[in-house]
Amino acid sequence: MIKKFIHQFASPKTYLYQVDRFYGYIFLFSIITYTISITWGLLYTPEDFVQGNSYRIIYLHVPASFLSQSLYIAMAISSITYLIWRVKLAAYLVIAIAPIGAMTTFIALISGSIWGIPTWGTWWQWDARITSTLILFIMYLGLISLHNSFSNHEKADKLLSWLVIVGAINIPIIKKSVDWWSTLHQSASITLTDKPSIDPVMLYPLIGSITGFFGLVICLVLLSSKYQIFIREKNKSWVKDYV
Repeated sequence: MIKKFIHQFASPKTYLYQVDRFYGYIFLFSIITYTISITWGLLYTPEDFVQGNSYRIIYLHVPASFLSQSLYIAMAISSITYLIWRVKLAAYLVIAIAPIGAMTTFIALISGSIWGIPTWGTWWQWDARITSTLILFIMYLGLISLHNSFSNHEKADKLLSWLVIVGAINIPIIKKSVDWWSTLHQSASITLTDKPSIDPVMLYPLIGSITGFFGLVICLVLLSSKYQIFIREKNKSWVKDYV
């Protein structure tokens, strides 16, 4: 019953039409939210007592860091779904998400390096958080390259799914690295279990920027997944009718 429901709900055709239905609303909400939030954070929040104005890069760095890990988790869930229930759409999503994940991880690394110059006095330090994030970036690139090297899509999907699941061990390492090892990177300012350590006047635009950035990245994933569907289902009659 579960398998039947998943296959009906997650068919490429159904997914494609649902994307067309909701994409515009998601994009409009996200671009407005992120524009308002980052403008609020950059122009109207006060200077930090210790870091001055350099802390304002959090309105890009934190959303990018959050999404770099969240997207990999989404890939792992899609991989498990594909391997257990053989849902084609799940396999398409894995490779559709990978380049977007690489992009957000790259933004996180670059913005973190820019932030590190005035804060730490150096743009790079081989500490646990930065190194594990760099490994995540390399993993994204490796998965993309590996998938593109296969001519047999089914074999590529299976291998990629297993590698994604194994590589998911890096996500808790990134998350807990500041607690397990001595690092320059500060601990999380926002957690589910503790009160935020950041002042509310800085917190609210940060939450807004995370929400808006998340929506924009979802839009990119939706477009990327549509492209994968067109490539993989190009010989189906419904795709020809859709186009």
